[in-house]
Amino acid sequence: MSTPPAGISEADWETWPAGARELILSQHEEIELLRSQLTALASELASLRERIGRSSRNSSKPPSSDGLGFKPPERRKGSGRKRGGQPGHPGSGPELLPIERVDEVVEHHPDACRRCGTLLQGVGEDPDPLCHQVIEIPPITPLVIEHRLHRLVCPCGSTSTCASLPADVEASHYGPRLSALVGLLGSAFPLSFSKTQALLQQLVGVEMSRGAIARVRQRLSAALSEPMDQALAAARLQPVAYVDETGAPTGNADGNNPTGKRGWQWVMVTPLVTVFLQGLSRSTAAAIELLGSAFGGIVVSDRFSAYNHLPVMQRQLCWAHLIRDLTAIAERPGASTEFGAKLLGLQQQLFDHWHNYKQGKIDWPALQQSCLPIRQAFETTLQRVVELGYQRGERTPWASTVRTCQQLQKVAGGLWTFLGVC
Repeated sequence: MSTPPAGISEADWETWPAGARELILSQHEEIELLRSQLTALASELASLRERIGRSSRNSSKPPSSDGLGFKPPERRKGSGRKRGGQPGHPGSGPELLPIERVDEVVEHHPDACRRCGTLLQGVGEDPDPLCHQVIEIPPITPLVIEHRLHRLVCPCGSTSTCASLPADVEASHYGPRLSALVGLLGSAFPLSFSKTQALLQQLVGVEMSRGAIARVRQRLSAALSEPMDQALAAARLQPVAYVDETGAPTGNADGNNPTGKRGWQWVMVTPLVTVFLQGLSRSTAAAIELLGSAFGGIVVSDRFSAYNHLPVMQRQLCWAHLIRDLTAIAERPGASTEFGAKLLGLQQQLFDHWHNYKQGKIDWPALQQSCLPIRQAFETTLQRVVELGYQRGERTPWASTVRTCQQLQKVAGGLWTFLGVC
């Protein structure tokens, strides 16, 4: 005897013909299958919508990936005025350089009176003439110095001796200033080899091959290794360090990347010095290589797992990164919208109090006291989301929200470290 579907009593089920019961059971199974598929498709659709809606505002994507159609949020209300100078405002120009920085002075005298035409030669000098300065770049011509090393034969015999280059002369064919320019163009102004070649040729009239540029850069890297070590050692002694990492193109010029792995640019910003490290890893080991194994200060970073080896009490999580996570939660459907809006509201209250402190409107104890209820409400909201939970294996926007809140709970203390540091 078949069991009736939910909602149909046993008595009614028995009164129906066998064929009808079989049809109902078959349709019920099909409906349940379709319902299951619909739930899965709805979840997949929500996930896809979230994925295509990701931007620098709600994810870790860089602003450069937002595309031309993305409109960033307004950070402040417009004044209603057009950009640029307003009608009637006093004009402004570059300030005049002091006379000791002027290389050439050209005097201009009027020839005749602009009213009657009387010639003005020899009638005197203007003690306070109007000054108009023109700044120009002088023509750049490479300075080529030829060092001739003479070989002489000693009168005492057939032995010949060749002169050596002075200690202050580079063995390379390129002097220190040109080498420094090549290094600058490949670092602070990261030009490619071809663009570096073009700029050197067009701007300073120097022809350099790609190989020569690579060798100059390698020599500079070797020369800077000791100052780099000193800067890194000094940074590791600072009380606060802001650290981050990002993907960076890495070739194999030094032979350490034969497989063409993706490179990573690490940075540590401290009050005294900023240090960059280029590597092939984004791991905890790479973070330790930057910070050292015994860094004793506060590390300000995002929630990336490479920093999880640090005690929570030694971390300050970046709220700018957190805002993107909270925005992503608020933009998800269902209960995520409410919880995300709640957390963003608390974040805004926190920032308001912080700005009041920075502007001198409240003192440090008042800031700490005013942020205490915000912290309590923030952590309570995280706990509410975690308690609601999700099913094992669930891949829905809500599951993503719960997982984010679970991760935040693990490092919750690191959100508020700044309140204990003045």
